[in-house]
Amino acid sequence: MLFFSYFKDLVGREVTVELKNDLAIRGTLHSVDQYLNIKLENTRVVDQDKFPHMLSVRNCFIRGSVVRYVQLPPDGVDIDLLHDATRREARGG
Repeated sequence: MLFFSYFKDLVGREVTVELKNDLAIRGTLHSVDQYLNIKLENTRVVDQDKFPHMLSVRNCFIRGSVVRYVQLPPDGVDIDLLHDATRREARGG
């Protein structure tokens, strides 16, 4: 639940999601659920030459099991919040 809570705080921010098939999509995080399924709005493909068929996609739903990485905005990372949440998770509460 640590990552789910963290991603919920990033709703409305721009993120880049890299999938296991090497497709990287940048967009505004609209929603995320407990399975880390992600809905992005105002999307654009990072490597447009490699994936030209994705140029017309503006909104997408990404199943959590196909996500390799989620790149966060540099100012979106609150190190103290992550440390506290990690400690609470390690204690079991």
